[in-house]
Amino acid sequence: MSSRLQLALNVSDLEESVAFYSKLFGTEPAKRRPGYANFAIAEPPLKLVLLEQSGQDGSLNHLGVEVSDAGIVDAEQSRLAESGLASADERGTTCCYARQDKFWVKGAPDGERWEIYTVLADSQTFYAEGHGEQCCGGTGQAGEPATSAAQCC
Repeated sequence: MSSRLQLALNVSDLEESVAFYSKLFGTEPAKRRPGYANFAIAEPPLKLVLLEQSGQDGSLNHLGVEVSDAGIVDAEQSRLAESGLASADERGTTCCYARQDKFWVKGAPDGERWEIYTVLADSQTFYAEGHGEQCCGGTGQAGEPATSAAQCC
């Protein structure tokens, strides 16, 4: 797999949204869990994540770039640091029903949350046991990303 963009949207009705995006992109979700669905769309290369969030429907949750391995995550974090962008590391974290190595880019001009990540393994839980909204960059919640993987795994 080469890199692909990730778009995570808050939706009010997951079933309605899954039906719409299945038709729009001509494919079914790659993963379904309660309140969650993700599509691995080949063309255009896109990871579309739908998060059922009552009261936040229709809004952007977060953005990301999915890469093929942790070495690329490391290289991208170094490249961005050299260009002056700060990041918040989350290695070995569980987020969005997947075990991941990732980091969150800090300082987007309008507060968008960007993550660069690789999936290490599937997970049956959205967050690591005993953790919640403070993980996954505060997915679905206002605020700053977690500052270390220790908060999420």
